Amino acid sequence: MRLRNVKGSREMIATNDFVVHEEETMKGKWHDFFENENPIHIEVGMGKGRFIIDMAKLHPEINYIGIEKYSSVLVRAIEKQTIEQLPNLVFIRMDAEAIENVFEKDEVAYIYLNFSDPWPKDRHARRRLTSVQFLNRYVNFLAADGGLTFKTDNRPLFDFSLEQVELAGWEMVNYTFDLHHSEYAEGNVMTEYEEKFSAMGNPICRMVIKPPKKK
Repeated sequence: MRLRNVKGSREMIATNDFVVHEEETMKGKWHDFFENENPIHIEVGMGKGRFIIDMAKLHPEINYIGIEKYSSVLVRAIEKQTIEQLPNLVFIRMDAEAIENVFEKDEVAYIYLNFSDPWPKDRHARRRLTSVQFLNRYVNFLAADGGLTFKTDNRPLFDFSLEQVELAGWEMVNYTFDLHHSEYAEGNVMTEYEEKFSAMGNPICRMVIKPPKKK
């Protein structure tokens, strides 16, 4: 998907108080940053921020960090947060491949992956956020009792992800190929893409998984 460049987006992000800069210096210090010991939940590839902003509004007892590498969509989340002024939500502009450098062991309680880039070419499989490579990265900072929720309308990506869960040794809690017509629909918070795709009649796939038991 080609993203439209938003003029001045990088400059806006560089000076915005809702964006954490020099994020690698925050490793192990996120609770100090939020000035509380509330659980930390992250969304990797948050897009325009609808999902994570709605979650932060629903759960003030949880700290949220939205991660997005594209400036042109991150600015839209910043615009929303500028209106909401939620104290339990901040953003990071970064590539997820460096995520291990930002969070310390057991520092994150939960991870959300919503409508991630499918990277359809086989040679790019390791870049998918549900690949074994990324699942192994998450283990380095996800709490032992934590978890991960992944949603997509891309069935080939979902099938790939199901295979990767087993290969990486994660535990499958539950999954569905049609979230909105399943027992898991109640309480579901939608993203922009989810609303768009479901309105088109596309079934939404969702899985909930837990990290491998630590030895």
